[in-house]
Amino acid sequence: MNRPYTLAIALTLAFIAPVSAQDGVDAEAKVHIERHRKMAQLHADAAACLESGKSTKECNTQLVKACKGLASGPHCGMKH
Repeated sequence: MNRPYTLAIALTLAFIAPVSAQDGVDAEAKVHIERHRKMAQLHADAAACLESGKSTKECNTQLVKACKGLASGPHCGMKH
């Protein structure tokens, strides 16, 4: 398995779990958390794209397009 997609799957699993401790989190942190969840979903979509038999190039192109404005870099990394 390709390392970026292994990481994407791990991130997805980490972010789909409910966050019950979020009640004590400030507004800025909540926005940051939501951005991470959106990125995790986009990475899960990229993994599903690859599982469907599409090429890495095609799936990465879709990922970059979906991440525009949310994240940076060639693999939808978080802007910090």
